[in-house]
Amino acid sequence: MSKLLRYYEPGQCCFITCVTANRQPVLDRHVGLLFRAVRKAKRKSRFTVVAWVVLPDHFHAIIDSPDGDISAIVQRIKLSFALQWRRLSKADGGIWQHRYWDHIIRSEEDMARHVDYVHINPVKHGLVGSTKQWRFSSFHGFRRAGHYDADWGEGGVSADNDVYGE
Repeated sequence: MSKLLRYYEPGQCCFITCVTANRQPVLDRHVGLLFRAVRKAKRKSRFTVVAWVVLPDHFHAIIDSPDGDISAIVQRIKLSFALQWRRLSKADGGIWQHRYWDHIIRSEEDMARHVDYVHINPVKHGLVGSTKQWRFSSFHGFRRAGHYDADWGEGGVSADNDVYGE
């Protein structure tokens, strides 16, 4: 398999998606392991998670890395989670797909669109009818900070997928 070259510059925010191998639905049941993996990665890399959502088989995050170290950050998170998950579940084999999706945030409008995409994702996937019903999301903090109205994300997702994110 060829090595995928990724371009990052220090100070850029990046939207990422990491998916479990064979879309195994384990992340929402082991969200604590994922949070521990993020905290552990923060010990080695400087970054802030701007927005996030954890679904059963994938997670989305917007990461602000002053050092532009996104690949190393993702690798550390995935490796740490995998080690903890294998220990806990006594499972063999990989838990993650080998690669991950990334998108460099290019403007304030692009950031707003991706933050909305992150938060509407559980509704988009039919897991809940409203963003406020999904616990594993930064939506609640954004709403408390006044970025969203109390009823934002209710009533489903528009057929126009270009409204949110990718």
